[in-house]
Amino acid sequence: MTIEFDNNQPIYLQIMNYMKGEIVTGKLKPGDKIPSVRELAAELQINPNTVQRTFQELEREEIVETRRGMGRYVTGNEQTILTIKKEMAQDVLERFFRGMQELGFQSEEILTAVAENIASRTKS
Repeated sequence: MTIEFDNNQPIYLQIMNYMKGEIVTGKLKPGDKIPSVRELAAELQINPNTVQRTFQELEREEIVETRRGMGRYVTGNEQTILTIKKEMAQDVLERFFRGMQELGFQSEEILTAVAENIASRTKS
């Protein structure tokens, strides 16, 4: 696992977002075991407390679950995964629209640009 950390956002949030991305894209599947705190901390060369906080937040959001004596696993709840995927898509859309508006595009122009882009992709 390789993550380029951004100094403008807490590391635990960056790891959470990375892991959520791995889950919604299917790279980490429901029921997959995730690395231990020590393993991930060593791999990313960060403090184990940071990884522990990441895992606590992922558990709080019910994205991972702890199985006593066995470790942590990706949730088997498909609805939870779908919800995460929709939330991440909403974030992408918000950044896109904000960027287009900063470029001076109006809502109708954005819709037209998106429709044209989709049409060109379906022709390929």
